[in-house]
Amino acid sequence: MIEDAKTLLREHGLQVTAQRLAVLEAVSERPHATADELADEVRDSIGSVSRQAVYDALGILVEKGALRRIQPAGSPARYEDRVGDNHHHLICRTCGRLVDVDCAVGDAPCLTAAEDSSYEIDEAEVIYWGRCPECRAETPDSSGD
Repeated sequence: MIEDAKTLLREHGLQVTAQRLAVLEAVSERPHATADELADEVRDSIGSVSRQAVYDALGILVEKGALRRIQPAGSPARYEDRVGDNHHHLICRTCGRLVDVDCAVGDAPCLTAAEDSSYEIDEAEVIYWGRCPECRAETPDSSGD
């Protein structure tokens, strides 16, 4: 992982630092984690590092396209290393579990809006909300689910 991470940083024009490597590794191991959760992982990995340093690393990695930042309504920002495709997310309303889902119609079709207002659309964010199988099993809803 480390050699791949070093190559990834260099490909995105970034200096290789222990903090950036640890952030990339943490995101790879815990996709969809929050910055605070990732800061804890990074601290466990390399020792003392400020929360702000982790936030700064996440910011530059997102800016350069090495990571993707998503922020579902009512949730802190989350980070993942699955970039460069047009996938979406499914979130459990009960436990907050978040999983990737591929675009239902392929890479580009969901980038075609009914009315684009002359925008050049390059990304579509779709978030599906519901309940995961574990939460459904624990608390069935009144519809007989």
